[in-house]
Amino acid sequence: MYDVVVVGARCAGAATARLVAGMGHDVLMVDKTRLPSDTLSTHGLIRGGVVQLARWGLLDRVLAGGAPAITHVLFGIEGEPKVRRIKERAGVDVLVAPRRRILDGLLVDAAVESGAELRTEVTATGLLRSDDGRVAGIVGRSADGDRVELPARMVVGADGRGSRMAGYFGAGTYEQFTSPCAVFYTYVTGLRSDTYEFHIAPDTFAGVFPTHDGAACVWLIRPTPLLEPIRTAGSGRTAAFVQQLELLVPDLGHRVRAGRVTARLRGIADLPNYLRQSHGPGWALVGDAGYHRDPITGHGITDAFRDAELLATAIDRSLDDPTLERAAMTSYQRTRDAMLREVFDLTRALTAFPPPDRFVELQLQLSEALEREADELASFPGFTAHLAA
Repeated sequence: MYDVVVVGARCAGAATARLVAGMGHDVLMVDKTRLPSDTLSTHGLIRGGVVQLARWGLLDRVLAGGAPAITHVLFGIEGEPKVRRIKERAGVDVLVAPRRRILDGLLVDAAVESGAELRTEVTATGLLRSDDGRVAGIVGRSADGDRVELPARMVVGADGRGSRMAGYFGAGTYEQFTSPCAVFYTYVTGLRSDTYEFHIAPDTFAGVFPTHDGAACVWLIRPTPLLEPIRTAGSGRTAAFVQQLELLVPDLGHRVRAGRVTARLRGIADLPNYLRQSHGPGWALVGDAGYHRDPITGHGITDAFRDAELLATAIDRSLDDPTLERAAMTSYQRTRDAMLREVFDLTRALTAFPPPDRFVELQLQLSEALEREADELASFPGFTAHLAA
């Protein structure tokens, strides 16, 4: 019998496991894949995510692992670039965009160091329930096809946007819309290693997140129909991506062509945006399993880190005094929803791609909202005593 079984061991799951294990509880992480591995993600952290890494004692590890320190941000509005130094706020003055295989691996290692157990290549196929219907663990299947039963006082679904755990729990969705946009991205060498870039043009949002090995994640977001030249290019999609960048954001497109593309083009369209019920008797959801928004406002890793801490606090209270579980979990969902509200609404507005002037206004509102969130995260009670590295 574990105190907590966390299904999914990437950003949200590994962070939750680390925090809960650091509070002295018996935690098992399971994941259907062999970790570390990459996943679909543009992986640029804004200040709030960096604040969390710093508070948890992990930022130095991320930087030591080769993620470049981002010290500047470039905003290009219809070809007019402005570069600004990132000022210190909420205790941090850099940003980072670590590759997911590296960041997820680091988080898993930190969770194990804090006492959590990890089992990979285990696929959750159902739930164990007590006589009163409470979730009491998971049923799974190992890589060898063997049935696995893992009893737990609490089960956390951290298995991402296509969460099976949400379905097993019967978690309802109480707000949703489908994004009318698509995003494509790849990795390119030869670009600035210390600067995030955001470029705005009519019906166009593009950018650059420098990452490991001298490469940068270069991405392009547009209304889905306008990206047909890329979507329909078959084996020539990467060339079509560069051509579209040159047409839409000439300066960035020319620099990408002068660099070297080091990875295949990846993309996704018409993503769901939703808020799900995130708790019930013996279960909870965290990260994209419980809440997802379009990458036009992106930074889902920061959302995952925020929600991991909110949930870990609620789980700790619930395990220490089961009579507090309902109140603690209700507070988790209510606080999460309050903290994401403004950004969720801005996501809906930005995916409509208003004219550039209005798009810029919305981006400024977004920036202010995210900075306020970073301040709030920096004010959370510290976990240093529990999480000494």
